[in-house]
Amino acid sequence: MRNSAVHAVRRGLVCAFSCAALSAVLPAASAAAPPPAPRSEESARLPFKARFEAVQHGGVVRAANSSATGAAGTESANDGATIAYVDVDADPNTYNSSRAELRVPAGARVSWARLYWGGNLRVGEQKPPEDNGRVLIAEPGGQYKAVLADTTIGHRTADGADAFQASADVTELVRSSRSGLWTVAQVNVAMGRSAVGGWGGWTLVAAYEKADEPLRRLAVWDGFETLGPKNQELTVPLALGAHRVPVGADGHLGIVGYDGDRGTAGDYLAVETGRAKSVTRSVISDSANSADDVMNSSITESGTSRMERLPAHQNTLGYDSDVFDLRGALRHGADRFHIRLGSRKDAVWLGALFLQADLEQPRGLEAADAD
Repeated sequence: MRNSAVHAVRRGLVCAFSCAALSAVLPAASAAAPPPAPRSEESARLPFKARFEAVQHGGVVRAANSSATGAAGTESANDGATIAYVDVDADPNTYNSSRAELRVPAGARVSWARLYWGGNLRVGEQKPPEDNGRVLIAEPGGQYKAVLADTTIGHRTADGADAFQASADVTELVRSSRSGLWTVAQVNVAMGRSAVGGWGGWTLVAAYEKADEPLRRLAVWDGFETLGPKNQELTVPLALGAHRVPVGADGHLGIVGYDGDRGTAGDYLAVETGRAKSVTRSVISDSANSADDVMNSSITESGTSRMERLPAHQNTLGYDSDVFDLRGALRHGADRFHIRLGSRKDAVWLGALFLQADLEQPRGLEAADAD
């Protein structure tokens, strides 16, 4: 557990934290007499809003992993499970750390990147919320750098949990780095045992440009919303404007969520595409995420776990970062796209959604290009 290491890390990062107004990503600092670290603004509820939108040749990739695991490694759901830290690095000053691969295609340019992290502060222990807005990140082959939240942190205490999500722009760091294993450490998650369980993890989302890839609509939304029997279905709309969905369109939809229990049915993901009053609804699922249990403590891509992760636990005990294939759900000629997510039984904390969808050129542009 090494809780004493928390104090060492606080001392070691003080210079970076005092410069938070200048940058969200800073080199790790040496030990010094620390002033108090700045505390980011927090809100119990953050409505989902667009964080990034673009129409460009390229796509969206992500890396993700859990920061917590089951102490015995045998629990199927995180409710009542004994939660321990994941710690894969050799640094005695970190008490949790995990790695995952970010695959940016060769020759692509990263146009935008953001790191999301979150967890439960109340399990057997109670973690201080003052640490919610900072983590450490290391690019492939690099050293740890301090990352500070650069927007309002979602933080809500309810139903036996003390949950949060924070995020920060890391575009320049990702743009200047190569593909490979990224490491994120010091996510403020608690260990121990409670009725609602513990959870925590991180997801790095990057949009890229590449001239020889299809023209696509790229979008990322984030917020901090609770879904469950007492809450309404969350709907996120996206208008495609002058663009239309072409025949045979490909696409992917990613979701980041917390406290989704494996084996608790009733949580679902659906997309609606169409024009005006003619809309087609498709319930999204795959071999790793059933239509009635999409929030099931997994990190998958189109039903597989092909992303390289360390550790690569199949059951992430309350942390979800999944990417779903949208082929067949994108209706030809559609000019609008709605995402609908709900939970009839499980209490789920939703943090981010990200989309890439093939587009055809706006009408009249083809002739202009021919000239």
